[in-house]
Amino acid sequence: MALLLLVMVGVVVGVVVASSLLLRWNEVRYGNGRRKEGGCLPPGTMGWPLFGETTEFLKQGPSFMKQRRLRYGRLFRTHILGCPTVVCMDPELNRRMLLQGEAGGLVPGYPQSMLDILGRNNIAAVHGPLHRLMRGAMLGLVRPAALRTSLLPKIDAFMRDHLGGWAGSVVDVQARTKLVSMLEQMIAERRSIGQAHNDMLDALLRSGDDGTREKLSHEQIIDLLIALIYSGYETMSTTSMMAVKYLSDHPRALEELRREHLDIRKGKSPEEAISYEDFKSMAFTRAVSRKSNTHKKLKSE
Repeated sequence: MALLLLVMVGVVVGVVVASSLLLRWNEVRYGNGRRKEGGCLPPGTMGWPLFGETTEFLKQGPSFMKQRRLRYGRLFRTHILGCPTVVCMDPELNRRMLLQGEAGGLVPGYPQSMLDILGRNNIAAVHGPLHRLMRGAMLGLVRPAALRTSLLPKIDAFMRDHLGGWAGSVVDVQARTKLVSMLEQMIAERRSIGQAHNDMLDALLRSGDDGTREKLSHEQIIDLLIALIYSGYETMSTTSMMAVKYLSDHPRALEELRREHLDIRKGKSPEEAISYEDFKSMAFTRAVSRKSNTHKKLKSE
C-alpha cells in the first residue's frame, strides 16, 4: 500500500514537473528575455509548446481577449492558431499602423495553417511588386472581354452538365495535396503539348509572354488558382444561401426574379446558351445578389 502511494505521488510530481518545464520552455523561447530588433515583447503568456493557448482561445471566444486585456493591458502576447502573436487592442495605435501600411512594416498575413492550405504564393499572402504582378494576372482573367468570350459560355455549359446530377448525391472535396498534384499534371501536359485551351490556367501560363509583366512560376500559378477556388467558395456559397433565404421570405421579389429570367429565355431554344448581353440585362438579378451580399455581411457582424 505504501509502495502504491509512493508511485502515485511520484507520477503526480512527474506530471507537475513536466508541465512546468513545458510551459517554461515556451516562455523561454518567446518570453520577455527574447529580444526582437532591440526591444522586448509585451507581457503575456505563451501557453503550451506547439498548441500555445489555442484551446482556451477557441473555447472562450471574445472573452479570451477581454480577460487578457484586463490582466496585461491593451498590448499583450499570446500563442494561438499555431503562431506566436502580439495582440493590440489600442484603437489609436491600430489606426496608426493601418495608415502606415507596408511603409511602417505592417503587412496582412495568415496563420501557418492557412498558408499550408492556400500556399505561400497565394495573392493574400504576398506583398509589394509580387502582389501587383499576381493581382494584374488575376484581374485579367475576369475582365469583360474574357467574361464575354470565354467565362460565360463555360459557366453556362458547366451548370447544365452538373446541376442535374447533384440532386441527392454527395460531392467530395479533395485535399490540397491532391489538388496540387492534379494542377501540376495539367500544367506539365499543357507545356508539352502547347495547345491553347482558352481558360484561366491557359491565360496564367501565357501571362508575361508579351513582355508587359514578369512570368508567374508554376508554384505561383497553382497557389493563385487555389486561392481563387477557396475565395470563390467562401463568397458564392454564403451569398447563394442568403439569396435563397431572402427570396423565400419575399415572394414578390422571387416572382420578379423569375419573370426576368423567363423573359430572357423567350425566343431561345433549350440548348441555346445565355449571352453576355443577356447577362448585362439582368438588372434585378444583380440587385438581388448585391442585397444578399449586404445582408450576409450585416449578419456576420
